[in-house]
Amino acid sequence: MKNIALISFALLACVLSLPVLAATVSASLDRDQAAPGETVQLTLRHEGRGGGDPDLAPLNKDFDVLDRSSSSSIQLVNGDLSSQRLLQLTLAPKHSGALQVPPLSWDGQQTAALTLNVSDQPSGDQAAAAGAGAPHVFLSVTLDQQQPYVQGAVVLTVQVHTDERLYQAALDLPGNGDVLVQQLPGQDRQTSETRNGRSYEVIERKYLLQPQRSGALSLDGPVLDGHVVDLSGGGIFQNTRPLRVHGDPIKLEVRPRPAAASGRDWLPATKLTLEEAWRPDNTSVHAGEPLTLHLRLRAEGMTAAQLPDLGAELSLPEGLKAYPDQAKLDTALQGGAIVGSREQDIALIASSPGHYQLPALHLSWWDTKQEVQREVVLPERTLDILPATGGAAAAPPAPVPATPAASEDLAPAAPPRRATGFPASWPWPWISLALGLLWLLTMAAWWLQRRRAARVPLPLAAAPGAAAPETGNARQAFRQACADNDPQAARRGLLAWARGSWPQNPPAGLNALSLYLDDPRLTGLLQQLDRACYSGGSWQGGELARALSALPGPRKRLRQEPQLGNLYP
Repeated sequence: MKNIALISFALLACVLSLPVLAATVSASLDRDQAAPGETVQLTLRHEGRGGGDPDLAPLNKDFDVLDRSSSSSIQLVNGDLSSQRLLQLTLAPKHSGALQVPPLSWDGQQTAALTLNVSDQPSGDQAAAAGAGAPHVFLSVTLDQQQPYVQGAVVLTVQVHTDERLYQAALDLPGNGDVLVQQLPGQDRQTSETRNGRSYEVIERKYLLQPQRSGALSLDGPVLDGHVVDLSGGGIFQNTRPLRVHGDPIKLEVRPRPAAASGRDWLPATKLTLEEAWRPDNTSVHAGEPLTLHLRLRAEGMTAAQLPDLGAELSLPEGLKAYPDQAKLDTALQGGAIVGSREQDIALIASSPGHYQLPALHLSWWDTKQEVQREVVLPERTLDILPATGGAAAAPPAPVPATPAASEDLAPAAPPRRATGFPASWPWPWISLALGLLWLLTMAAWWLQRRRAARVPLPLAAAPGAAAPETGNARQAFRQACADNDPQAARRGLLAWARGSWPQNPPAGLNALSLYLDDPRLTGLLQQLDRACYSGGSWQGGELARALSALPGPRKRLRQEPQLGNLYP
């Protein structure tokens, strides 16, 4: 064993004593011409002692690095130790033109610069004119408008043109802080077309763009990733190579909100309508009965999330309360334009009979076609509330005099009738007794009804520290959203918290939640949150998080509004 160790040590010393070639680096491309969407192979070679990895950051300017692989070897040639490492990169050009692969640093050495010529990407008539020189795969983008208003809706159409079969293809259009991007619902549309003898399959997809500030905005174009068959490899098996195609950048000149747009809500649209319907349509109901107002707001050129909550805009007279239902929001593409609609039912309940005057509701919006402010109006309406049904029967009957003497102050007593042979006063005690028993039976029935109603299970809020896990998670999500000043996440977390606290009778929205809480300060804070969700703008959630530390149980609400127990059992 000792001899083996000495021999190993001697051999290692001999190897280390051999001269090592000086480190050199080089770079080469598999070709110097490429069409749009095609990839090239860049090979980096390092020879000699050293290691580490090269700095590839300079490539990011004009190329995407899709794949990389490496190998290394050590050789002893004529007494010299040669160490070699190869690094192969798959590069996808980001645009056309004469692109330079810049010098790359590796172990203190630099590679030489290389040039790759990428042909122009034809589109439209250029592609037809190019004929056989046209690329096999390319993207085209079309905007329905290039000068939208801030927070307006822009429809972007992306078309993928290909005459090759695509494998594992994916199309992506990322947004940024200036432009929100959302893929419109619906399936991709597939068609075919022929350009100068070349047949292309065309895949069309639509996106919704919403600029968040005015001025000149830029958005990186769409990116197509996939694989196509590699015909250069030969052999009986088909190999594929990666493919990445970049679309042209998207440029927008976003106009600010005009000074003439004086409405509280900023509503840029090409057309806006507001409709109302009443159930029952005669607007005459009894006190304590619901009268339902159905509102439908529809805007062309806006999404449903941008439309305001009209239930919060209603100005109700004293004695009339509103209970809005959950709004139904819908955003669709109709005739190539975005159309958003918001429908909502609002139950109006009067506590006493009388005539109630609802003032007119005015909503201003900006006509983006005519460049003028317009207004839709719900006219004022008078509600005739009738007395509650069965109100007289529910009241205890007035006391009945026990003898005729009790009515002597009102009218002279009639002479006693003795034709029957019975005493004149004999019926009155029995009548009084019957009426008294009737009154007692009425009171007993009323008491049993109240007791039966009291036995109906109530959705009690959980005691502090005993909330269900999902309720605690929702409360934590609400507080985190308030800390992040995210109104949409705060609304979702708050309503989820309320549903977990009151699972049998959850509020339908923020307006309904404010009725549950019955706190003027919280009502104002919830209205601010609601406006931030649907009208945009900045929102600070710290005050709401501090004010809403816990959700009280709905018993308080039921005691304050006992009529709801009969209307909505």
